[in-house]
Amino acid sequence: MEQVMTWVNSSADTTPYFAPVLFIFFHIIRPFLFIPVGFICIAGGLMFGMTFGSIYSFIGVTLSSLIFYFFIKQMPDLFERFNRMREKIFGKHQAFNLPQVMLLRIIPFIHFHLISLCIIEMTRNFKEYAKASLVSNLPLAVVYTSFGQWFQSLQIEYALILLAAILILFYVIRKKEIIMKWEDFFQPDLQK
Repeated sequence: MEQVMTWVNSSADTTPYFAPVLFIFFHIIRPFLFIPVGFICIAGGLMFGMTFGSIYSFIGVTLSSLIFYFFIKQMPDLFERFNRMREKIFGKHQAFNLPQVMLLRIIPFIHFHLISLCIIEMTRNFKEYAKASLVSNLPLAVVYTSFGQWFQSLQIEYALILLAAILILFYVIRKKEIIMKWEDFFQPDLQK
C-alpha cells in the first residue's frame, strides 16, 4: 500500500492531471481491495489538501455509490446477502432517514455499501438514489479529508466520546415509526 501511495505522489509531481484521475479511480476499485473509505479520503487530504482532496474524494465516493447501484441491481443474490447483513445489523423493520444515513456514512466501521443498500431501500428510483447519495457522501468526503490528521492523532478517550455523541445524535434524529408487515406479526401456523 505504501508503494502505491509513493507512486501516486510521484505521479502527482510529474503529471498533475493524472494523479486526481488515478485517485478517483482508486475510490472506484476500493471495494475490491477491501480498503476502508475513510483511509482513502484521509490519504486524499494528505496528498491534495483539504479543498481538492474533498472534491476528489466526493467525486470518487459518489461514482462508487452509483456503480454499486447498477452492480447490485444486476446481481440479486448479492443483493439478498447484503439485505440479510443489513437486517442482522440494523433490524428487520428499521427504516432510515437521510440525516441518519449521513451520520452512518461518517462512522468508520460500518460498511459503505451496506449504507448504500439502505439508500436503495429508502428511494424509489435511480434519480432519487443519486440525489440521496450525493447528499450523504458530501459529509463523508469533507469530514475525513479535512480532519484526517486530527483523526490520526486523536486519543482513544476522545474518539470514544466522539463516537458516543454521533450514536446519541443518530438515535435522536431517527424515524419514529416502524412498519410491520401482516405476515411478520401473525406468523402462519406451520403445523397445518
